Amino acid sequence: MWLSWAAYWWLLSKRVKTTVQREPVGRRLSHIVPLVFAVFLLWIPHLPVPVLGDRLYPWAPWSFWLGAFVTAAGLLFAVWARVHIGANWSGIVTIKEGHDLIMTGPYALVRHPIYTGLSLGFIGSAIARGEWRGVLAAVIVVVSFWFKLRFEERWMRQQFGAAYDIYSQRVSALIPLRL
Repeated sequence: MWLSWAAYWWLLSKRVKTTVQREPVGRRLSHIVPLVFAVFLLWIPHLPVPVLGDRLYPWAPWSFWLGAFVTAAGLLFAVWARVHIGANWSGIVTIKEGHDLIMTGPYALVRHPIYTGLSLGFIGSAIARGEWRGVLAAVIVVVSFWFKLRFEERWMRQQFGAAYDIYSQRVSALIPLRL
């Protein structure tokens, strides 16, 4: 699933608007490095830290399939958001030429549906793996996306002003519920 998602993501990355402003390299690395580490934690066959490879629960087909379902749901949600945002998308925090504030489709449910979907994908993969390293990887991903979205939201507020403030009061950042 992840390889199919990555191939699709890469193909769509060619159809975007021209970038006007992009986050600094150091800032970009602050969320890319943790994500790469989380991928490493989940997908390397054996880890040198034994406790991270300990099982959370005994392996069973249901846990694998539950994890696969959650992963698929998360990746599909991210794809829906990626298609919906269209040419405004970027893998890093940017402002595009003629940048639009998208508030429909998955963006009516959460302000950062790609982060939500990818977080769910990692959580699903962690469930399927069933080891402590999956928990650590999922936490790293969610925290990394949280810091990235905080930075991104500053730029969105600068770009869209009161419209973004109203949108952010109406729609939550990552979880489609107002608690």
